[in-house]
Amino acid sequence: MSDTPAALPSRADFACCYLYGVSPQPYRQSTDMAQFGQLYDLIIGEHGGLSVGSSFHPYQLLGPGGISVWYAAYAQLYAQPDRAELFAAITRDKARFLLAPPDSFADFHIWPDTRLTSVENPIFSRFIPFVLPFLVHKSEAALRWDEATAVAQAQPALFRSYLDTVNEALRFVQPAPAFVLGFDEFDEQQPERMIERFMSCRDLLLGI
Repeated sequence: MSDTPAALPSRADFACCYLYGVSPQPYRQSTDMAQFGQLYDLIIGEHGGLSVGSSFHPYQLLGPGGISVWYAAYAQLYAQPDRAELFAAITRDKARFLLAPPDSFADFHIWPDTRLTSVENPIFSRFIPFVLPFLVHKSEAALRWDEATAVAQAQPALFRSYLDTVNEALRFVQPAPAFVLGFDEFDEQQPERMIERFMSCRDLLLGI
């Protein structure tokens, strides 16, 4: 039997998931592991991974060198002396961990796509976009959010109830009147897709 340690999962073995919505104050932090765990269960389900202990404005998610919050979270885990045990717990035992956000992501860096600025779209000064990131180990099992949205058309009342539950679970880091618009996976090669998610909700927000 070989004593060679198993290779650690790479960044590509994780999905850069995020919950997105609008809030008067998009950049808020929490260290409440239990509340993050509850929210993770509601949105992600039985998948190992990481919650980042902060919500962000989209223009905080990429540093000046193009490094994303998700990449930084992976690097932060990889830098731990017991990383082999931590990665094994995530991949084998579907463990979930909470990481503090790096201070460097407190600053705003406007992307080339400026459509979320209040100058270009004043509605985003009233309804300010926020994102809550999750780094999720990939598997064939569906995420809980995807399972919920799959039945939304046939059972809209059931999905509304689910969305209400998610909004309530979010209150510890994003108090009312913040509310959720959706969930997606961040593509580091096409970050503008996140902008499109908010723009697709623009008419809805204008009508509130």
